[in-house]
Amino acid sequence: MDAVTRLPFLSDLEEGLTQEPHFPERPGHGRRRYRTIWISDIHLGTRGCNARMLIDFLDSVDSDTIYLVGDIIDGWRLKKRFYWPASHNDVVWRLMKRAKRGTRVVYIPGNHDEMFRQFTGLNFGGVEIRRKAIHDTADGRKLLVLHGDEFDTIMLAHRWLAFVGDAAHTLLMRLNVIVNAVRQRMDLPYWSLSKMAKHKVKNAVSFISRFEEVVAHQAGARGVDGVVCGHIHNAEIREIGGIQYYNDGDWVEGCTALVEHFDGRMEILHWADEIAARNMREQTRIAA
Repeated sequence: MDAVTRLPFLSDLEEGLTQEPHFPERPGHGRRRYRTIWISDIHLGTRGCNARMLIDFLDSVDSDTIYLVGDIIDGWRLKKRFYWPASHNDVVWRLMKRAKRGTRVVYIPGNHDEMFRQFTGLNFGGVEIRRKAIHDTADGRKLLVLHGDEFDTIMLAHRWLAFVGDAAHTLLMRLNVIVNAVRQRMDLPYWSLSKMAKHKVKNAVSFISRFEEVVAHQAGARGVDGVVCGHIHNAEIREIGGIQYYNDGDWVEGCTALVEHFDGRMEILHWADEIAARNMREQTRIAA
């Protein structure tokens, strides 16, 4: 029995991908090229997902490899209420198209899309589904790639508390959507209410720091040079105990991606800032 017949949602998704995208894909010429791109925590199926901004990102960059580092589709939300606008289908359409055009796409499901973990080792439309992966950088380093919920003590010890926290986070995401809708009407750039709140709360800052330390320690114990994860919606690059820790962030709060240049250099792209800078250049050009 294949993956599509074992999970009805995949069958519906595959049918949708045969249609042309609602937002046409921009031509490929002029895109920035990277060796590798990591994105995670997109949370398709929720109102907090910044799908339009992610579409802009995918139409602006290209790479040899893309890692989807978990929580791509939010199964927790979809079980409670189905929400799937055209822009969310367009994100998946673009990712599947990349795979068909020869980009290696590796999907590592997280806790919100854990229903896909049962397909570990399979290939769906050119997308490899893995529990974790080892990435070899251009400069010879080995990086462990995983979602990160494996090291979340709240998820492991108190799963019910994780669902309560998810409900609170969802409320904050809805407020975030409202705030940014108002800002857009006022011609102001994207701003994350939830990200600001997270950095203002002492316990949240302490949890993030502890999470990063645990992940780096476990990566070191596995004999790799570094680790790439998502899960906590906090993009970061830093060294912890001789291990390079990378977090690619998310697409509901920070709208960030981690990229590897062809010389092995790593960088976090803050796409809201990229769009704001592009709009500023365009306004300057028109004014001139």
